[in-house]
Amino acid sequence: MNRVYVNEQVCMGCGLCQVYCQAEHSMSKDIIKAFNRDLLRPLPGLRVERKGPVCFPVQCQHCDEAWCVYSCLTGAMHRDMATGAVVVDRDRCVGCWTCIVACPYGALVRNTTAKVVAKCDLCPEREVPVCVANCPNEALMVGEDRCGSPNWDCHRVEGGTEAG
Repeated sequence: MNRVYVNEQVCMGCGLCQVYCQAEHSMSKDIIKAFNRDLLRPLPGLRVERKGPVCFPVQCQHCDEAWCVYSCLTGAMHRDMATGAVVVDRDRCVGCWTCIVACPYGALVRNTTAKVVAKCDLCPEREVPVCVANCPNEALMVGEDRCGSPNWDCHRVEGGTEAG
């Protein structure tokens, strides 16, 4: 299952991943228009956190044991069988936010305007997620498990327990 991984030793916390994510999911898909002209600005599918000297993006990990999927009352949060990604059916989401409470990452966001949850969708229309493609330090990588790979100092949570 593909996920986006961050190399915490390389991430400088610039936030470009967040900016490009927000632009990619805007109506215009243009980085300038998304912030200046689009009436409804989408929420980014990730946010950059700083914990002391360490910076890293927080985003959906498309968990194998996805608590958000198990907790969803309407089935709006589900696994796409073709890609394996955890996705939201915006038409079925009722904005109850149980998935947000269930997520061990804190990676889901309330879109109170649309009354649906916002999260990383791995940019299904792109070969590589926009956050990965635009990271200036190449701190992000998409693929199978990268934790423990050479030159990758990363952590992930599976089912609420730290691994990596």
